[in-house]
Amino acid sequence: MKSIPISLTCLLALAGCQVTPSSLPQAEPAPAAACYFPATDARALETSVDILTEWGFTLTSTDTTLGLISASRERELHGYYDPYDNAYGYGSGMRMFGGLGIGGGSSIGFGGGIGFGGGIGQQPVEVERVSIFVNDAHIRISRDIRRFDHMGDLRESYSASNDDFCQRFQTAFEQSVPTAGSPL
Repeated sequence: MKSIPISLTCLLALAGCQVTPSSLPQAEPAPAAACYFPATDARALETSVDILTEWGFTLTSTDTTLGLISASRERELHGYYDPYDNAYGYGSGMRMFGGLGIGGGSSIGFGGGIGFGGGIGQQPVEVERVSIFVNDAHIRISRDIRRFDHMGDLRESYSASNDDFCQRFQTAFEQSVPTAGSPL
């Protein structure tokens, strides 16, 4: 009988312990009800693009056959405090890496590195992304916000499809749509 190496046995035992998720990921918090509203205007995509560009968004991609618009805007966060800055023992623009190893026989190895200045002159940034889906005479808005620290590391990310943003968009959309009797 052929022996099975202990590492393969452990690997097989651990593979049997994996559990598949019981549900798919969901947006937390769930999008607000105001983020889904009727749009009877045939030019809903063009109107949505106009509103987003007026609000300072830059189009990242569009697909008119699907009725999808994606846009984003970015702003610097002056004075942004990162609550996780010192969570792992480093922060304030300093990164460290090092190690120590002892080998067989009489060999000893030591390595180290340190970096200063990462992020000097850079500001923390907030990136706001919006996706608009127009289909079956309805508009669906999805929005998220991501915050990056001065090193460019992602520090916060959350769904921002809230009542405030969606109601402001819906109001701007309804004001931009011409009435039935008015000339274009």
